Amino acid sequence: MRSGATTLAAALLGVGLCGMALSGCAGSANTPNDPGPAEIAERWTSCAESAPRAGVVLPVPPGSAGPSAASPDAATPAGVEPRIGRIDPAFVPVAVVICGREVRPRAGGGREQVTTERRADDIGALVAALRLSDQARGRREIACTLDLLIPPWLALLDDRGRWLRPYVPTDVCGKPLPEVRAALDGLRLTTVDSRTVGPAEASAAETVGCAQRWSDMVWVETHLGRPGRVVAGASPTAGPLRLCVYAVPPSERGGGKPAGDFVYGGPLPPERQAKALRALATTRPAADCATPASRFAVLRSLDGDGPEWYIELDACRRFLVVAPPGGTQLGQGDAALAALLGPI
Repeated sequence: MRSGATTLAAALLGVGLCGMALSGCAGSANTPNDPGPAEIAERWTSCAESAPRAGVVLPVPPGSAGPSAASPDAATPAGVEPRIGRIDPAFVPVAVVICGREVRPRAGGGREQVTTERRADDIGALVAALRLSDQARGRREIACTLDLLIPPWLALLDDRGRWLRPYVPTDVCGKPLPEVRAALDGLRLTTVDSRTVGPAEASAAETVGCAQRWSDMVWVETHLGRPGRVVAGASPTAGPLRLCVYAVPPSERGGGKPAGDFVYGGPLPPERQAKALRALATTRPAADCATPASRFAVLRSLDGDGPEWYIELDACRRFLVVAPPGGTQLGQGDAALAALLGPI
């Protein structure tokens, strides 16, 4: 049975969507962060047992979860996901299992959360794509959007029932390779299991119009080695803005595109907005600082038009202005600006 009308490639989770263009790099190479061989678990059971949180929490960075790397035949303790990594040449995958979570209309009205387990056996193209090398990153004239694409929760199984979590190689922008996305889209999936886990209630982020997760684009911009350009001036007469504040987990800080979890937000009160925009109109260049922020704020127009502002609320306290139709500018904030962006 072919699953759904939405392809897996289109269903990759998008985090921090804002459409800004950044330069990337061309070429293919193994990256210094290559995770090494994946750990192999002895016996696949089900998504309910092996991946109960799939679709609820984002996958952890390769090599940062589960037990340390082990030999291909080492067993993984029950309830612990095996370490994500490259497919060992001695492991021959014959099927893929994809675990996820969906929101569907509920009989009698409302919506419900449903966990899903889907399987495909014709996986030659997917395995070949997963064996590809990462594309090297750098600074060339390649436009990268700021959406953080997260592949679905994947498990590869061999004919003995053993399984592993495959590393997904990335392109010049740090996203899953096009070959991987095409292979996922081409899978003929059969639904093995589907379970209702409860009603789908609006999250606190959704209630105030914010995304649940967002990327710290100040860090992304400065991590690429761009100069601390001076902001030309932010308009103090911008329309009503929405404030969304995110906390960056320690495991994300300092990465290529650290993602933060929603903490608080909502429409920014007019008086605080006016003061914040005046502070953002500073002409001070961004400080030379390499300390990742633990919290950052995003300011966007309520109607989605106009510039966007990303502000580090601690550490270096820099900010980034994304001005349509493109282009970015860095500036230096301070504790007073951060205080204006406190809880509403």
